[in-house]
Amino acid sequence: MISLDDVRFRYEDMEMRFDALFPKGSFTAVIGPSGGGKSTLLNLIAGFERPLSGRVLIGDKDVTALPPDRRPVSMIFQDNNVFAHLSLWQNVALGISPALKLAPEQPKRVELALSEVGLAALAHRKPGEVSGGERQRVAVARALVRDRPVLLLDEPFAALGPAQRRDMLDLVTAMQKAKGLTIIMVTHQPEDAEQAASHTAYLEKGRIVAMKPTAELFASALPGLRDYLGK
Repeated sequence: MISLDDVRFRYEDMEMRFDALFPKGSFTAVIGPSGGGKSTLLNLIAGFERPLSGRVLIGDKDVTALPPDRRPVSMIFQDNNVFAHLSLWQNVALGISPALKLAPEQPKRVELALSEVGLAALAHRKPGEVSGGERQRVAVARALVRDRPVLLLDEPFAALGPAQRRDMLDLVTAMQKAKGLTIIMVTHQPEDAEQAASHTAYLEKGRIVAMKPTAELFASALPGLRDYLGK
């Protein structure tokens, strides 16, 4: 479970306020106009931003004051954050040890994660030798080896074509079901939410206006949402 309890944050001239509960094991998409606070919401949960007031709880623990590395969270960005001079295997292993100093049993975790995302045969290639979709699979594999219960996705597949994006969403959904992850995904593609998310939140001007089961939200008559969707 992730809970934002009257979390307040200010960015330039916009004040944001978040009250939300994301149940344990849920997959929630976050949609809304650019500049409305979607990435800030994820950054507050991950610890990259600190609220002016309010609390962020993960499970029963108040993590508001904890730095990102002490929160039970993994995050995947649109920029997959792979290192060009390292092999795919080494890029995944960074999820276990930033210094690439692995205990004797840990390389098996890296190999298993690469296999689960379909990259076992490419493990020793460099990022420049594989496709954009394969580089994003590296980021997913790195999240797998981190083995954190919360996964945040900040438009990670926006640069991919429709077929690759569907494949990646299928991969993340399978991972979520297998591991019972709580996932929050920011996307500008309503079809991504419809494919993968059990619930969707509509966010604008620093507020979560509505959060409902995905099909129910898209069928609703919220004026801002209908304008955003072009209906």
